[in-house]
Amino acid sequence: MSLLFKGRETDYQRKGHSPVARMYFGIINTIRQGVQSLGEMWRTPTASMMTILVLGLSLTLPSTLYLVVKNVQKVSSGFDNAAEISLFVKEQMSEQQTQSLVKRLALYKEVEEVRFISKRQALEEFKQVSGFANALDYLDDNPLPDVVLVTPGERYRNADAANALLDKLQQEREVDFGKLDIEWLERLNAILNLLKESVITIALLLLTSVILIIGNTIRLSIIDKRSEIQVMKLVGATNGFIQAPFLWTGIWYGIIGGFVALICNLLMMWWLESAVVQVTGIYQSNFILEGLDANEFLVLIGLAVILGFSGSYLSVRRYIKEIEPDKV
Repeated sequence: MSLLFKGRETDYQRKGHSPVARMYFGIINTIRQGVQSLGEMWRTPTASMMTILVLGLSLTLPSTLYLVVKNVQKVSSGFDNAAEISLFVKEQMSEQQTQSLVKRLALYKEVEEVRFISKRQALEEFKQVSGFANALDYLDDNPLPDVVLVTPGERYRNADAANALLDKLQQEREVDFGKLDIEWLERLNAILNLLKESVITIALLLLTSVILIIGNTIRLSIIDKRSEIQVMKLVGATNGFIQAPFLWTGIWYGIIGGFVALICNLLMMWWLESAVVQVTGIYQSNFILEGLDANEFLVLIGLAVILGFSGSYLSVRRYIKEIEPDKV
């Protein structure tokens, strides 16, 4: 017996019963139609699998790009609104004058912390980092200046406020010039914003194509069952009753397609993990890629179900209404 005819007996049994009984029969019938529509998909595995793969792969690309943005934001979160000002002290300034500058800067309301690095400390650090310790020992004089590192307060760590503070600090008589290393963070945030917009644009294009593909698949299924639909309408079946199996098919497409997208994301993360470990090892970092968490996975499945339902709904609302029993 065709899927469209199954459950019709229950539909007739509901007549004459109480509202509670009719609601109970309606729920049972809906569940039965959902299970039977899954069996109908199993009987056409090739067409169903192709549609599911299209939906799953279409969700994979934007979700993978989302994970890229998520992990890059994780890396940059430690530097969010970071703004450390380096003040290079004039060469002719004595250590006492420099210490006076440090104490004076610590009184600024915009400043959270002040740290002094002498030219001797700077040279020792440079020897360790550069690997030219032996060559640097031959220098007659230390070419590095004294440096005062100023950390702005939390309210003054954005680009505009930090630049204003830099201009103010450079007015101190002991300061030769200052440097604010925040431009790279602004560039990174600009790239992240561009990537976010790209994810949204690509997602809209792909998800729209998914709705059209699922809608076309359901349309072909409706055309294939045209004769059965005509018979159903002859015996008094409503459009809602006829539409239900096709809507369930779209929902199943979404659920299974969402799991396909999840598997593809896991495979992508596994593939990239070794490359990320190699890069982070160079920088002596223990960064670990983050995949989709439970809430994000539910959002992915929900989005896939909405796409499947929307595609099937657009088709059944249009084409089932157009099918009428042949007049004798």
